Amino acid sequence: MTNKLTWFGHAVLGLETGGQHLIVDPFFTGNPAATAKAEQVNPNYILITHGHGDHVGDAVSIAKRSGATVIANAEICGWMERQGVDNTHAQHIGGGYHYPFGYLKLTLALHGSALPDGANGGNPAGFLLTTTDGKKIYMAGDTGLFGDMKLIGEEGLDVAVLPIGDNYTMGPDDALRAVKLLAPKHVIPIHFGTWDVIAQNPQDWAARVVKESGTQVHVLKVGESFTF
Repeated sequence: MTNKLTWFGHAVLGLETGGQHLIVDPFFTGNPAATAKAEQVNPNYILITHGHGDHVGDAVSIAKRSGATVIANAEICGWMERQGVDNTHAQHIGGGYHYPFGYLKLTLALHGSALPDGANGGNPAGFLLTTTDGKKIYMAGDTGLFGDMKLIGEEGLDVAVLPIGDNYTMGPDDALRAVKLLAPKHVIPIHFGTWDVIAQNPQDWAARVVKESGTQVHVLKVGESFTF
């Protein structure tokens, strides 16, 4: 089975796996890095790591149009329902659930999560997905470095998707330390370059990762995909 992971800019990810189409943190409208539009995506599931506007993004409009199920923590799912979204599935950190696309567990993330209107967005999270063909993908979300990444790495990761932008999340130094803790086969950097405050050189970071770990780095251009 082929799994295809696409970066749409900032923290927006598309994942095609097991005949299902997922969108993670669908921030298209107002995203200066995005080349696609919200109207162009038609997912079965929308995954939201936390409540900030640059991650909730267009989730409400996409969910209403497509009928996609929103997966997030209970607070975000409740907020989505109040916006008129019909299909949600709430989880919490440490809990997993079997979906048609695989087994999805919410992980710890160190960040905030207030929703765009100031409502309580619960705790931020990352996603650890075991696909139906047994591949393990860790999408860290917005987070700082934390020691329990070593426990996540013990799962035997095929792919890790990590922020490297600094200021709001891990910067290059801590993201390199995260790679060493997680020990994935492949890593993809995201959440950089959208604005000047998170400008980074991903190629320099990639060279450091390759030199100091056994992980392969895939620096994607916006709209590019990694297939595994």
